Amino acid sequence: MEIAYGDKSLERLCNDDAHAKKKLGPLNAKKLRARLDDLDAAATLAVMRTLPGGCHELKADLAGCLGIDLHKGFRIVITPGHDPVPIKGDGGLDWALVTAVRVVKIGDYHD
Repeated sequence: MEIAYGDKSLERLCNDDAHAKKKLGPLNAKKLRARLDDLDAAATLAVMRTLPGGCHELKADLAGCLGIDLHKGFRIVITPGHDPVPIKGDGGLDWALVTAVRVVKIGDYHD
């Protein structure tokens, strides 16, 4: 899957392991690397439903985004990287057609 980043600081956080350890702690940095590797290897977003991390659609002010669990409330927040976003007939996201994502946030969105 193609992975893009919302800004340069997110790109650095996702691709510089030493920086991620400093900012997120060693366990979150390790899980971040694993989840990003899973995303990179997945042909579509549907594959992420079968892997660790509990990829799930978000609601309320984060509607249209998806969350992937890291550690202790930290999540990777992504959006489909398609315009228009692939939608099923019932109005839900068609995970099987999502082949690109954008990382928009890493942190605890419950705070």
